Amino acid sequence: MWMAIIIGLCFFLAGQKPVGKGLVLSAIFSIVNFILIGQTLPLRLARSKRKTFFLSLGSIFFRYALMAIPIVVAVKFDQFDLVAAIVGLFMIQYVILADHFFKLIISFRNKEA
Repeated sequence: MWMAIIIGLCFFLAGQKPVGKGLVLSAIFSIVNFILIGQTLPLRLARSKRKTFFLSLGSIFFRYALMAIPIVVAVKFDQFDLVAAIVGLFMIQYVILADHFFKLIISFRNKEA
């Protein structure tokens, strides 16, 4: 989240307010999505296959609808940039992948030394 705020602030200072707003708005929704994943995961354990299936399906539909909100807002209002909103939705995934990538590089460097 801090990364989205800092990058969004940089866009604000550079005069690209719609880009900054789109990035921060969608990053917030992405974080809420990940929190919901963590909260609903224990609900699926120790239940019948039928209940687990419908709970999982409902969770997926709800989270997709939640993630569609910043995209719809960016399409309808000019004060939000659509591309930045899409990038912001995947901000957490980018950070997770970058973290694993840097850890992989460090582990290879430590093995070579």
